[in-house]
Amino acid sequence: MKFWESVRLALKALTANKLRAALTMLGIIIGVGAVITLMSVGTGVQSYITEQFQSIGSNLFFVIPGNFQQELTRPAYLTLKDTEAMQDPMQAPNVLRVAPIAAGEARVTVPGKDKSVEVQGVPANYAQIREWYPGVGTFITEEDERAQARIAVLGKSTADYFFPENPLPIGEIVRLNGVPFRVIGVMEERGGSSFGSEDEVVIIPLSTAYTRIFPRRTPQGEPRMQVSYVQAVNEDRMEAAIEEVSQILRDRHHILPGDPDDFSVISQSDIIGTFEQITGVLTVFLGAIAGISLLVGGIGIMNIMLVSVTERTREIGLRKAVGARKRDILLQFLVEAVMLSMVGGLIGIMLGGAGATAVSYFLRDEGFKAVLTAQAILLATLFSAAVGLFFGIYPAQRASQLNPIDALRYE
Repeated sequence: MKFWESVRLALKALTANKLRAALTMLGIIIGVGAVITLMSVGTGVQSYITEQFQSIGSNLFFVIPGNFQQELTRPAYLTLKDTEAMQDPMQAPNVLRVAPIAAGEARVTVPGKDKSVEVQGVPANYAQIREWYPGVGTFITEEDERAQARIAVLGKSTADYFFPENPLPIGEIVRLNGVPFRVIGVMEERGGSSFGSEDEVVIIPLSTAYTRIFPRRTPQGEPRMQVSYVQAVNEDRMEAAIEEVSQILRDRHHILPGDPDDFSVISQSDIIGTFEQITGVLTVFLGAIAGISLLVGGIGIMNIMLVSVTERTREIGLRKAVGARKRDILLQFLVEAVMLSMVGGLIGIMLGGAGATAVSYFLRDEGFKAVLTAQAILLATLFSAAVGLFFGIYPAQRASQLNPIDALRYE
């Protein structure tokens, strides 16, 4: 019997019992829809995390005091002189810019309002390194640093909180831990994320921060930095820049060969890679859980096909009596099972696409978008077909092995 004849008979059998066919496909529909939605969300999370870290700036890595992998026997510091040494073109030709940061919480007050806000002391090149500039007003200059000026650039959320009626709060006075600062600008809005909002910040000159707001010093009296942003000349020379900075710090901190670093160097690619690995595992895990629905749907298909074989025993006997072979009967019922799962899979793909769209809609304010990939659709389609094939084999074999005489006698 030709393949298309088997398809025609399968369609006829399925349309004769529409409600039963629909209920049989329900498990496949839910399973495929759940797999598609979860895989789309997982891919969207990976893209979202990558965008968040890439928005920090390009060709960046970060130097932080302390070693995340080994416990140190002595205190670890990152000083202002350390960051100045990183900018030496003779020792670090692959480093383009360095921006040391002195940061911490400070009490910010204006008449009638008071709030604890993150304050960052930064150099004049911070805006270039971060590729983040004021939306209104100006940024800190080298003259401001040299003069230890009491000026501040507000994050968008901070400006909206303290000056809701004033979209241009240039010249206003805010007090940081009681010290007055004049507002010279408001940064462009960056938006919030699961890591917090960059818009809730007050930025002041680095020299002002470590002299007036965060007077943290090493035992030798040097200003301490919380982190240093280092920008390589280009992406291809990131590893070379990291090696140069690491060697400079080891020399300055008198670290002997074989001893662990008392600092950590983290690149954007390291952070993105770690998060992508975590989200990839979670996506597979959630997809596997959703795949249980496909297994349940496959068992449902097998049960219904066994019922169908029993109901159509006389039909099978009659077809065999007029010349149908075992493989014709096998093909007929196998095609019917695969069609059930494939149609259910196609509906499930549409349901999954709708689920991904719904997730993107509800999280649109966070800038999140679920990504429906061709790979996810292909995987769901092939998996649903495999489920129909696998769970349809036994009922189809049982139908093909019926004795035609016994089948014709069946009541």
